Amino acid sequence: MKILVVDDDALIRESLSILLGLDEGIEVVGAASNGQEAFDKCKEVNPDIVLMDVRMPIMDGVLGTKLIKSSFKDIKVVILTTFKDDEYIKEAIKNGAEGYILKNQSSDSIVDSLKTVIKGNMVFEKNVARTLSSLIKEDNKKGIDKYNLTDREMDILKLIGEGLSNKEIAAKIHLGEGTIRNYVTSLLEKLELRDRTQLAIFYLKNF
Repeated sequence: MKILVVDDDALIRESLSILLGLDEGIEVVGAASNGQEAFDKCKEVNPDIVLMDVRMPIMDGVLGTKLIKSSFKDIKVVILTTFKDDEYIKEAIKNGAEGYILKNQSSDSIVDSLKTVIKGNMVFEKNVARTLSSLIKEDNKKGIDKYNLTDREMDILKLIGEGLSNKEIAAKIHLGEGTIRNYVTSLLEKLELRDRTQLAIFYLKNF
């Protein structure tokens, strides 16, 4: 798993690079100090995941995320934030970031989060997710009734919005993992969405 570390604080960049590099499954392939530099580095080193700070000079992590996600469909972005970055995080998630984690976590927790994302899941820190869910509700919410979702589909959409994987959802509601995959496919078709990330964003925007 190749990681690009993005933070305007040189000490944080260096510390994260060292700590993440201690895991045998991770290769830190570069570092950047702002969103524009991160975008340029992606063209050079082609990381699997960009670990992106939010508040940075020249170009913040929100615009950096938008640039990267619009140009590199296979590169995932995980926002590294603090509780004070709520509005930035809302926009970053809307721009396609696969998750967000807190800077006060241990390096082991950050590594676990990155490994979760590389498997195709999203990472939502629970306390931040609660804050975000209250912020992201907007006036132009879509009427959910027109999509004709079943109660079970609503349950699964909620769990996707909370960041659970198919395996975790299956265990929670006592269904097979294959059945959950079928429900996810149905949700994507009914809501006319592209992927799991968009399902999670849809949930956060509408509930």
